[in-house]
Amino acid sequence: MSSRTLKLGAVLLGVGGPGQHNTWLDPEIPVDASVDIAWYIARAQEAEAAKFDLVFIVDSQFITADSPNHYLSRLEPLTLLSAVAVHTRHIGLVGTLTTSYNEPFNIARRLYSLDHISGGRAGWNVVTSGDAGTAGNYSRDEHYDYATRYGRALEHVRVAQGLWDSYEADAFPRDRESGVFFDPTKQHALDHKGEYFSVVGPLNLERSPQGQPVIFQAGDSEEGRDLGATIAEVIFTHAPTLERARAFRTELRERAAAKGRDPEEVLILPGISLIIADTDEQARAKEDARLGGKSFERALKELGRPFGWHDFTQYDLDAPFPDVAHLGERSFRTHAEAITKLARDNDFTLRQVVEHLSAAARSPFVGSPQTVADTIQHWFEEGAFDGINVTVNAPSEFALFTDQVLPILRERGVVRSEYESSTLRGNLGLPIPANRHTAARRPVADSAEPAEPTESTAPAETSAPAETAAPAAVLVP
Repeated sequence: MSSRTLKLGAVLLGVGGPGQHNTWLDPEIPVDASVDIAWYIARAQEAEAAKFDLVFIVDSQFITADSPNHYLSRLEPLTLLSAVAVHTRHIGLVGTLTTSYNEPFNIARRLYSLDHISGGRAGWNVVTSGDAGTAGNYSRDEHYDYATRYGRALEHVRVAQGLWDSYEADAFPRDRESGVFFDPTKQHALDHKGEYFSVVGPLNLERSPQGQPVIFQAGDSEEGRDLGATIAEVIFTHAPTLERARAFRTELRERAAAKGRDPEEVLILPGISLIIADTDEQARAKEDARLGGKSFERALKELGRPFGWHDFTQYDLDAPFPDVAHLGERSFRTHAEAITKLARDNDFTLRQVVEHLSAAARSPFVGSPQTVADTIQHWFEEGAFDGINVTVNAPSEFALFTDQVLPILRERGVVRSEYESSTLRGNLGLPIPANRHTAARRPVADSAEPAEPTESTAPAETSAPAETAAPAAVLVP
């Protein structure tokens, strides 16, 4: 990339994620948006028209009756993104896949298939499954502890990356004149035997246009930050204030450098909530209306998720916050500990914790198009992030950002005007990883292939099915 530009991600959550209790009531959003592939295709095409780098699909594999509406019934990420791939040409396709309840060979093959289908636009959001109940869906009595979850995750990713190097770029001459289809010297078994996995290989899929899918990761625990600094090329997070966002980015880049990585190749993309209106006052009023529409009862039930979906409705709302921190040990431990500390430090009752967390949902990115553009640019130039994940709501709300805020940022050179590559790596400015076997034969092994790949074989654009609605979205852990 010739200059540093703000990266853009769109998070698609259908009928509403955590805290979006009434999203599905919006007439612009189909009541079945979370399982309507036409809805996802239309949103991805809108984001691509605005030159977004990627669309992001979150996922988990355990629900209760109190789960957010979108979680109750939603499409599997890679199946969904494969359908979106043939209706788009440039935008990256990032899906969440757990290392706790998948095998590396299976993940490597599915992701690499998406990478080929899309012409080099696949990304993997690596997670370790925070919902402890997932264990019961995979023949386990108990979820893995943190050490095991993150140990498996690191080995899982390394095995997948090894499998993606099964074939060198020139392994398939497919020369009809000579009758040579395949060069067996360019195929390589993995023969991995580790603490958690044993995988022979090779993967039965040739090298893709971007070499390997881009590795994304989100995790705020000590283990999560260490994993991100070790393997992630893009890190998803939350940025409540400029100071905390900048501190997080600085820390993760320093951690990556300490591991021998180039910190410029670790991008930080927090999820942000945009609320835009003609004036700052109107935007704040719009935010007040949204926050006021939240259900206290639903918020109380959703509070249980970090604690392994503990039932908080059994407690006296005006009694001190219950001593339940230990229930998050095999779930979303860092989040559970933060909530417990909040209650302890402020002597909050259970009611006050729920009310405080709801009030804390206010966004720094609220105002007129000029104000929102100014805020985004300021945070970007102050080193708070390398890009943003935008929570997409109704089409008309998304258009306020794409049609009124982005033109301001483009005029200032903060975001690009056109795609610069046909691959996700190329548009993010990330290098293509060198095939380890090809590099081993060179006199001096190159660390990476050029960041700008050749023109991809992405499928031709086709029209999306007719669609009349749009999503509401929120980035979640």
